[in-house]
Order: sequence, then structure tokens, then C-alpha cells
Amino acid sequence: MSAGLMILFLIVLLLFPDQLNSSFSIGREWIVTNLGWYFIFGVTAWVFMLLAVAFSPYGQVQLGRKEEPPQYSFPSWFAMLFAGGIGTILMFWGVAEPISHFSDPPRAGVDPYTAEAATDGMNFALYHLSLHTWAIFCLPGLAFAYFIHRYELPVRVSSVFYPFLKEGIYGPIGRAIDILAILGTLFGVAVSIGLGTSQIGAGLNELFGWANDTTLQVAIIIVLTTVAVTSIVRGLDKGVKLLSNINIGMAIGMMIFVFLAGGMTLFLLRQIFETTGNFVSALPGLMLWNDAMADVTKDEGWGWQGGWTVFYWAWTVSWAPFMGIFLARISKGRTVREFVLGVLFAPTIFTIIWFVTFGWSALRIDGMDGQEGPISAAVAESVPLSMFAFFENYPLTTFMQGFAVVIVAIFFATSSDSASLVVDMLCTGDGEAGPTRQRVFWGVSEGVLAALLIVLAGDEGLNALQQVITVVGLPMFTLMFLAGISFVVALRKENLQFVTKVKGVPEEAVAAGRDAMDRGEITAEMPVAEEEGEPTTVSSGAGRPG
Repeated sequence: MSAGLMILFLIVLLLFPDQLNSSFSIGREWIVTNLGWYFIFGVTAWVFMLLAVAFSPYGQVQLGRKEEPPQYSFPSWFAMLFAGGIGTILMFWGVAEPISHFSDPPRAGVDPYTAEAATDGMNFALYHLSLHTWAIFCLPGLAFAYFIHRYELPVRVSSVFYPFLKEGIYGPIGRAIDILAILGTLFGVAVSIGLGTSQIGAGLNELFGWANDTTLQVAIIIVLTTVAVTSIVRGLDKGVKLLSNINIGMAIGMMIFVFLAGGMTLFLLRQIFETTGNFVSALPGLMLWNDAMADVTKDEGWGWQGGWTVFYWAWTVSWAPFMGIFLARISKGRTVREFVLGVLFAPTIFTIIWFVTFGWSALRIDGMDGQEGPISAAVAESVPLSMFAFFENYPLTTFMQGFAVVIVAIFFATSSDSASLVVDMLCTGDGEAGPTRQRVFWGVSEGVLAALLIVLAGDEGLNALQQVITVVGLPMFTLMFLAGISFVVALRKENLQFVTKVKGVPEEAVAAGRDAMDRGEITAEMPVAEEEGEPTTVSSGAGRPG
């Protein structure tokens, strides 16, 4: 069904591109104007809810069975969640976003190209790409991990609604939820592929003079989709894990080079601490600010956040099923507290260091003297070109520009292959990889969808992608909001004394397992603990990874 709807959308996209683009444009305008506050408030609410759960007694609940060790070491776990999550986006926006806000300050009354604009720009960049972004991944990821590993339900988005739907997760409502999640994931990944491809094309233009046009971008998609499909065939452990570990090592190496080779090491070291303090102090205002006074303070009225914050949250939440299932798959055996603190704060710390290294270096090069500098001019000309213009101010310019192209390409491949494996899991309901041909189909489909969006959108490609993802993001955002509520409802049924002493599965999981056994969906037998801690025996659900 998901594949059929995706193919139907591609056909409509080919036959009626102008009408479809117009519809998405109207839809985006309505959503941004009337529901922008909903996205902004909602993600902030998720942050508070996650921290409350982590530091409550329920933080001791284990995402798995008694004394089950984590499946992956922390370094591998971090590398996989980071590379599969926003690695491409940090490469794309590490220089461009702070400079964009520095050149065109979001807040009224802040003069561009000044030290105040630079500090404000860094705060907004970190707000968009650190704690709040990972909260959007963490909330559904925690819910999926809980119901998949603890209730042993199928690896599907519908499983997190078990407290509300019970057996209905196997019916039409459950299937509709899964289809929506799959389609939303495909669109979210397609937008990321579009951004990554434009940056790779800009790098190749800088290195070899190749025109960064539609032909080059489609060729890039074809080559890198081939790489991603190869990784997909090899599977999660051999393919995705290997690419993720290689890529995070390369990205860290590039960051260390910038930190040491630009003659600003002491400045950047001081900025790590100062920027962290600035961000923490500014965060309470940032995470609730929705420019309500724009009609009074700005000539253009409200709208900046529609192109930035609302777009980011809509785009990120379209990744939520993919990243949530992916995080759940690699987080078996961890506690709720470990999961929340690890997923929220490890990437956030890395993101702060990344933006300090690239963002403040770019701002320092630009001058902060009230006038447009070389990096600001490059960003104004082409956002995808910003990273490569940045490296013109460093030694080994050509090598580092080529190195950046390779890193973006591998990040693109890891995002694509991770998403394909997860979409495959969502279709099969199994924690293990499905048939090779099915995995390959989803990998190729992501590339085709991204290529068509780029070809049909033409020069306005990025704007078109923003329109599509904002419209798709609204139902996905609401779905993930309900998933968080469902998780809290289920968590409150935990017998905490039983959990802390025995760390088994909750009583309701036993009932769910028996129901699945009655339907003939479970085959392998394994022990399941009753509420009082005495083991009984039921069979493993189809969603339990091997």
C-alpha cells in the first residue's frame, strides 16, 4: 500500500507539477500563518516532558529484558545516531546558518554584521540544530523502543498507540498510521537528499568548474543512491555501522583541522564556554518566541520563523518515524534515563562545538565590523557554496574542499541507507532486515523521489522542498505528539517496585504477547516475567529484534 501510494504521488507529480506545486504553496502559507505557534510550542513541550520522564523514578525502566546489556557500545551508538540523523545538516548549515542570521538578524532592532548579530545568530543556529532537534527524534524513539523491546510489539509506528488502540494496531487505523509514517519519512529524506546534493554540486563546481545544474545534481543522486543501496544490502551492522563510524571520524578530523589551522584556536576555545553560556541563558526566550509583535516591529510582518523554525520542525518531524525506529533498534538494553540523556545531550554538546568551530571562525573571518564580508557575500550568493568559500581562508584549500565533498556524500549515503532499512522494517514489522529486493526498492525510491522533486522544481528547488515538507510535517507532528502521550500513559502502568528489583517486562506486555500468540504471529518461545516477578513462558513478538 505504501509503495503504491508513493508511486501514485510520483505519477501525479509528473503529470501535474504546476498544480501540485501551487497546492503545496497555498497549504504551506496557511500552516505557517495559523499553526506556526503550534510547532514552536509543541517541540518545547517535548523537551520538558522528556526531561521529566528521565529524572522521574520511571527513568530506571529498561528498554528490554532483565539485565539485557546494550546492543552497541556508546561510541558506536553515538556515531550511528549522529550520522543517521543530522550529519548532513551540520555540514550544510555549520557556516551558512550563523552567517545568514548575522547578515539578516531575526529580531527587530539588531543591526546586521555586528557582534550582537553574530551572538544572536549563533543562538538561533544552536536552537534549531541542537537540543530541540534531538527532542523531536528522542520522543518517538523512546516510545518506539519501549513498545518494541518491552511490550515486544511489531516494529511499526502503530505499535506505540497500543494503550489507545489495543488490537486496533493490527487493523485499518494501525495500517493508516504506518502508511502515513512511511510516506512522511520518504519525503523528509528526499528533502535532505536535495540539500546534500546541492552542496555536493556546489563543491564540484568549486573544484572542477562543473555547472551545478539539474543534470549534475541528478547524476550525484544516481551515484550516491548506488552507494547507499550497496550499504543497504550489507545490512545494519556491516553497512550502516561501518559507514557511520568512518564518516563521524572524518567529520571530527575536519573539525579539528579548522580548530587548529585557522589561527583562532584560543578564540574558539574561549567561545566554546561563552557560546554555551549565551545559548543556555537565551534558550528560555528562544524556545517560546514566535514573533507575536512582528506586525508592530517589522515592516514585512510575521514570516521569518515560517522559513526557518517552522520549516525546521516540520522537516525534522518528518524524520521522526525513521529516526525513532532507528534509535529504538540500536538502543535495546538501555534504560529510559540513559536513552533520554544520551540522545538529547551527547549530540547537543557535539553540535555546540561544531558551530563554534565553523560558525565563529566564519564570523571572525567576515569581520563583524558592520559591513558585509567575504563569507556573508558567499552565503548571499549561494547557501550550498558557503562551506567551500569558507575553506578558501585555510591552508590545503583544494584538499579540504574535496574532503568536505566526500564527507557530505557519505553522510548522504548513511542517511539514505538508514532510512531505507527503517522503512523496510516499518513495512515488515520485523526488527531484522527484510528481503534484499525490498530494501533495494526503498533505497532506489528515495533517490527517484528526490531526483523528481529537483527536476520538476527547477531553480526554485529548495523553496519547493520547503513547501512540500511543511505540509507533510503537520500531520506527522500531530501523530508524534499523540505517540508521546501514549508512551506516558503506558509508562504510568509500570510497577516501579517490580521494575527496579527485577527489570522484567510489564504485566500488560504479557497480555500483548499472549494475544499475539493467539493470532499465530509469534513462533520462538522465551521467558516473560509476570507482575510479581515469577517467570512464565510466552513467545516472542514479531517485532522483537534477534
